[in-house]
Amino acid sequence: MRQNRPLAAALLIAALNLRLTVAAVPPVLTQIRHTTGLSPAGAGLLTGMPVFCFGVVALASPRLIRRFSMGPLLSLTLLAVIGGAAVRLVPAVFPLFLGTVLLGSGIAVGNVLIPGLIKRDFARQRVLMTALYSVALSGGGAVAAGLTVPIEHATGLGWRTTISLWGILAVLAVLFWTPHVRDEVTLVDDAHGRSIPGLWRDRLAWCVSAFMGLQSFGFYATLSWLPTIAEAHGVSASDAGLLLSLAAGCGMIGALGMPSIERRLGRRSVPVLICFGACAVGYTGLLVAPGSAIFVWCAVFGYGQGALLALALGYIVARAPDSNHAAHLSTMAQSAGYMIASAAPFAMGALHGATGSWTLPVVMLLVSLVPVLLTGLVASQDRYVLAGAAAS
Repeated sequence: MRQNRPLAAALLIAALNLRLTVAAVPPVLTQIRHTTGLSPAGAGLLTGMPVFCFGVVALASPRLIRRFSMGPLLSLTLLAVIGGAAVRLVPAVFPLFLGTVLLGSGIAVGNVLIPGLIKRDFARQRVLMTALYSVALSGGGAVAAGLTVPIEHATGLGWRTTISLWGILAVLAVLFWTPHVRDEVTLVDDAHGRSIPGLWRDRLAWCVSAFMGLQSFGFYATLSWLPTIAEAHGVSASDAGLLLSLAAGCGMIGALGMPSIERRLGRRSVPVLICFGACAVGYTGLLVAPGSAIFVWCAVFGYGQGALLALALGYIVARAPDSNHAAHLSTMAQSAGYMIASAAPFAMGALHGATGSWTLPVVMLLVSLVPVLLTGLVASQDRYVLAGAAAS
């Protein structure tokens, strides 16, 4: 691992950018609605659009990997994030959505690439690198959520410029990552472009994908609407952003610690149960006691969400026998999973718009934990996808 530290650092800096520009929007969503006239459902569409792109564009990733190879493609995805952030500077509603689609598409490919790169370049350290990757994702969300409103107030630039400033870190990521892009062996990357027969019919692969999507459902629902929910209960805009940052920060703790817990426990189902319990307690507290204790509930479900993400990403890598399968399983999990998760922000906004209350939307989060538990118990099984087909 020591000789690979510069490569690992560059990869993790790139991963940090896979949530920054997405998490910057929710803290200023109320301002966006007032400026643009978006309805709650429209605001949910705006925050859910990147997640929808994660699902749709992920399907094109194997072909793009075959065309450009993995390393150069990651640089291109970061450039897409930079471009999307720049487009959102244009003072109109359409460029706001267009820039969101562009950066969401870039992030979608990055979501698929990094698990495959971990399997390829860090096979012996995959558990550690997957945990650090999870932390980078949560960390990016925490930084953007906590600092967007303070930066806006300190600079007086307005919400549009402030959310676009996060694209600067993608420029930094390109500068760090591109020197590590080597002339990759074409045959290796071609393997990632070839389809794997039967993968989309495999029960374990579908459970891994559904688990990825269902845990993301809760994450993106709270990422999109938690600041607005907090403001509805008397929390200031700055503190609401910090509340989201607190949840993401606790998610970093959960993501970093869960692989160690998973190794030490004899039963692989126990980590799934721990995460289920943490999210259930946090959502229930948010439902019945959202007052002064809201910081406690956000910390609890934030920990559970981060730990769930670590498990989901870990299952993608661990259930694949090689980097070829890891890339294709990642494509399947990111595509099918994020298509599920993309419904969360819109559903939360639509339910709130229809009822005028946040009770039913939070109840929806609680109900969604049931399939999270069921699919997680199957995905945690210690075997490879297509094991039966390989044996036959």
